[in-house]
Amino acid sequence: MSVPPASVANVTSPPAPLAELSAPEARRLALHAQGLIGVPDRRAGVAGLLHGLGAVQLDTISVLARSHELVPYARLGAIGRDAVEKAYWNHEAHGASTFEYWAHAACILPVQEWPTFAYRRANYRDRANGGWGMATTGEAEAMVLGKLRDEGPCMTSDFGGARKSAEWWDWSESKVAVEKMLATGDVVCVERRGWRRVYDLPERALPKAVLDAPEPTREESHVRLLAQAGRRLGVGTIGDLADYYRLKIPEARPLMEQTGLVPVTVRGWIQPAWADPAALALLAAGGPRGRHRTTLLSPFDSLIWERDRMERIFGMVHRIEAYTPAAKRVHGYFAMPLLAGGKLVGRVDPKREGKTLVARKVSLDTASAVQPMADALREAAGWVGCDAVAVEQVTPVELAQPLRAAIG
Repeated sequence: MSVPPASVANVTSPPAPLAELSAPEARRLALHAQGLIGVPDRRAGVAGLLHGLGAVQLDTISVLARSHELVPYARLGAIGRDAVEKAYWNHEAHGASTFEYWAHAACILPVQEWPTFAYRRANYRDRANGGWGMATTGEAEAMVLGKLRDEGPCMTSDFGGARKSAEWWDWSESKVAVEKMLATGDVVCVERRGWRRVYDLPERALPKAVLDAPEPTREESHVRLLAQAGRRLGVGTIGDLADYYRLKIPEARPLMEQTGLVPVTVRGWIQPAWADPAALALLAAGGPRGRHRTTLLSPFDSLIWERDRMERIFGMVHRIEAYTPAAKRVHGYFAMPLLAGGKLVGRVDPKREGKTLVARKVSLDTASAVQPMADALREAAGWVGCDAVAVEQVTPVELAQPLRAAIG
């Protein structure tokens, strides 16, 4: 990699522009930035991990576990699942340390980012820009606010229920209203009960220091979020960086000089890229060093949630098939990629049946992926309270018996 020697001596000095990275170097930077190389900092726990990643995506699908649990598990190992919930959702006297909001998608975020997303909350209020996009009424919004003021934190059941019918998409007027107000910041979610959101008023739930903090302009927020995405990806194209927080920026290049990120090229990438200068200095000094994690990844993990980037860095084409008819699924309902040795070497569609973890469909790239898959399945089984692993379909079929033997 063509980085000046001076960057080794002074890690705060960015390497020269247009440094060239190999594809394996880019992959190592991505893994390190996402906390998947080296010994994890268990002292910081899930809260520290959330601050490191900046956002953890939420999703309703629960097969092995829900995605927000799988993300810390992939990095910290078999951490207690109660500890995950407590780190994400807490409602303490001095104010919450996290909140839910639309970042990459529906995400849990450190509460310090509340001011950063003021511009997005304003967008949802602005009917000229499309607003929330679902019709609601002033009466429904007033009812929601009145309940929260009079009764304290509430769930949708307290507002009369979430649906008008049995269809999941047929939201009630109060559900549309409270979700719009979540988007506009008139209500906030800092707690869940049984996976159900608990809504509250920002002035009651969030720390005063956060509420009183100056709100950056749209451009200032974009610069901050692009810079944070660079640190959390290690290296990425402008499209990669913008996607981390789903930034809609017509022309991001003029903002890049304000981020502190360094322009680079990556061999094999068509688009120019930008890298975290600290990551480049680490690379120039011979790092990152440490053991690669062997683990199953949620398809909503921030390492791989952008599919074009996933293919570019790891060479794996992956699609979520949960909404594909069962007969047309190739890898399964909720196929989880297997990370081992810094590469994606297979995937598995898991399911819990009582105390057994069933690997319904397993795909392995080579025979060398057999042992890592066996190790990952055993560890995952123990984490979710299963005492056995059963393997059903394996591709290629000749690796089925070796995999079962390796699991034991």
